[in-house]
Amino acid sequence: MKEYIEKRAITIATYIIENNTTVRQAAKKFGVSKSTVHKDVSERLLMIDPALANMVRKILDVNKSERHIRGGMATKEKYNHIKEST
Repeated sequence: MKEYIEKRAITIATYIIENNTTVRQAAKKFGVSKSTVHKDVSERLLMIDPALANMVRKILDVNKSERHIRGGMATKEKYNHIKEST
């Protein structure tokens, strides 16, 4: 694996852990796709640093379990905003 990919995977993982962010937020911060972030922290990081990969996995699992709640809140906010403007 190329060195810059390893560095990117470690940097992204560290960012996710320190800031408790989602894959989407990390992708936006580092200017890469969500797929790249997911592959870096799910697959590549396991080969580089399994302990770090395990820590990131816990955060991603929590994010996944809360995803439907955040989506519902966003929809509610959207419709409240539409209702206020009419």
